[in-house]
Amino acid sequence: MSAEKRLTELKLELPTAPKPVAVYRTVVVAGNVAYVSGHGPLKADGTMIAGRVGADLDLAAGKAAARQTGLAILASLRAHLGSLDRVKRLVKLLGMVNATPDFRDHPAVINGCSELFAEVFGPENGIGARSAVGMGSLPGNIAVEIEAIFELE
Repeated sequence: MSAEKRLTELKLELPTAPKPVAVYRTVVVAGNVAYVSGHGPLKADGTMIAGRVGADLDLAAGKAAARQTGLAILASLRAHLGSLDRVKRLVKLLGMVNATPDFRDHPAVINGCSELFAEVFGPENGIGARSAVGMGSLPGNIAVEIEAIFELE
């Protein structure tokens, strides 16, 4: 099934694709690979979900922030590629969690994005290699930052 049709079926609303805030591109395509720069949890109203998981946000809120970050990544991919149907599969995710020093469930937070991609692209093509790490801080105090690599059709 097409990723675009899955978005409709799942009633998912993508935020407006974010613009770069420094000297970089949000998506770079080299051959049949799309490299997606780090994205934050951009909401439809243009604001970001901020705070440290383990202090300002609990695990569920952190996971929701990771899911929202996944929606922002999909928005950038769609804006750059014209359609998410050009995505063949997720290759790799790097998820960074703005967390307190004693927080240890970084993978559970990043599951918010991983589960979203599995829903949109299917379990065979939407699950790739992944790293999930904790950070002492992230730009703008955002809760999560995620970068991704996708293989294209």
